[in-house]
Amino acid sequence: MRGRSSRVVPVQEVQRASDRIWTVPNALSMLRLLGVPVFLWLVLVPEADGWALGLLMVSGVSDWLDGYLARRLDQRSSLGELLDPIADRLYILAVVVGLAMRDVIPWWVALLLPLRDLLLWGLVPFLRTRGYSALPVHFLGKAATFNLLYAFPLLLLGDGDGTVATLAQVFGWSFAFWGIGLYWWAGILYAWQVRVLLRNEPRGEPATDA
Repeated sequence: MRGRSSRVVPVQEVQRASDRIWTVPNALSMLRLLGVPVFLWLVLVPEADGWALGLLMVSGVSDWLDGYLARRLDQRSSLGELLDPIADRLYILAVVVGLAMRDVIPWWVALLLPLRDLLLWGLVPFLRTRGYSALPVHFLGKAATFNLLYAFPLLLLGDGDGTVATLAQVFGWSFAFWGIGLYWWAGILYAWQVRVLLRNEPRGEPATDA
């Protein structure tokens, strides 16, 4: 049998691929970011909940699509790895702020999520002392984001009367409580990883991703 040939990819080629900006997945992520202020305007000004829910659905589909296309088209990039979680967090922040201002959710829920992110951002300077700019996203963090991105549209849908609104409230709060718990659990694991890294890694290395 003939063996399968392989090609050694030069370091420069890998570097160029990781530094690409204008890719299809990155364009989708940028469009998602542009949708954040539009969503807030729809929820707070005309209170067009149907359009706001539609925008969240489009954002969710594009979130899956940009990851799929990055793998399918071999268009992974450093910018894409940065834009995707930023877009997720900004959408979560926009949704909780919008729903809290509409009195759909209490303010303690709206404050719990950004508080966790602020605490983790405070660990970044400690990571840099060991040569890292970030740690990989834990699967619990992905599960938390999944739950939250389902929870808040359901809670928005539940801001009304009728059987559908009641069911949306029940399922929405179920997703919300699971999502908040997983979000903080992932944050605690992240903080523990940083503690282990600070204890075991020497200082003075150039900053990279872990």
